[in-house]
Amino acid sequence: MDELAIARRTMLKSAGLGVGLMSGLLSAAPKAQAQTAAAPLSEEIWSSEYWANKGGVRLNLWRKRVGAPKAGEPPRPVLLLVHGSSNSARSSFDLTVPGGGEYSLMNVFARSGFDVWTLDHENYGYSGRTDGNSDIASGVEDLKPATELILRETGLSKLHMCGTSSGAIRAGAYAMVQPERIDRLVLVAFTYKGANSPTLSRRAEQLAHYRTHNRRLRDRAMIRSIFTRDGAGQYDPRVAEALADFELQFGDQIPTGTYLDMTANLPLVDPAKLTVPVLLLRGEHDGIASMDDLYDFYKQLPNGDKQFVVLPNVAHSVVFSKNRHMFWHMMHGFLTLPAPVAS
Repeated sequence: MDELAIARRTMLKSAGLGVGLMSGLLSAAPKAQAQTAAAPLSEEIWSSEYWANKGGVRLNLWRKRVGAPKAGEPPRPVLLLVHGSSNSARSSFDLTVPGGGEYSLMNVFARSGFDVWTLDHENYGYSGRTDGNSDIASGVEDLKPATELILRETGLSKLHMCGTSSGAIRAGAYAMVQPERIDRLVLVAFTYKGANSPTLSRRAEQLAHYRTHNRRLRDRAMIRSIFTRDGAGQYDPRVAEALADFELQFGDQIPTGTYLDMTANLPLVDPAKLTVPVLLLRGEHDGIASMDDLYDFYKQLPNGDKQFVVLPNVAHSVVFSKNRHMFWHMMHGFLTLPAPVAS
């Protein structure tokens, strides 16, 4: 059996272990980022809105944790979530699906003792609108003031960052230029060079449009297609409707920048320059992030503190999967991994 096949079998096995322990793990005190105390889980989840400025563009941030911040309390580990191409922050990570169970990644990790943040990138959600196309480079510039605001509010010098899809590219590109701000990095449904990606091949047919237009259509049918393009049965249909209900309040147009980058400008993250600990996580049926593409990236990561996990029966939109609890489990384990003993 070749090296890739061995690695894949190991990853699939590890992804399936301990899922039944999820509730216990998510109630445990986090160990990441300096000896933090457990959150008082009997309290309600507290939330608040913040604003950061990128030049003349106002960026909307959303924060959730168990209980309001109190003077003198020990800091909690901070987790910043970075959204992808077609959805804004709150629908990506704090979505309410009536009758569908828990889909808020922010709630899950807030209950686990984390101080959880996310932001709308320029031209998304509640953030400011410009004539730009909100490409990956623009997203990195969004993350700079957002990160500084978060660290200032929490009193920490580093935070954990998790990006999904093109948000993973933004997060990786940010971690290359400001690694001193990142404790641990989670890249979900990440794309390196786009090799062997049927979805990106189809998108490339619209490359001329992406080059000449800064907006693309994002209607209810397009949002539904996110959950059907990689095969049936991976998602509850109620998720697509809840997502569309939230997103369409912002109109039926969305920036083209990340689509242009992912079809014409990859790679945008150099693994050799990504020095922080990395968890690379892919759904088994992902039509964008191929195994070969990600394994090539993984092998080049210089930090020995790295993991590559494949989740079975999961497609590209990991956060919304029926098996999202496996994602929670793997990310929680990575973010709370004890520090290695120096040799």
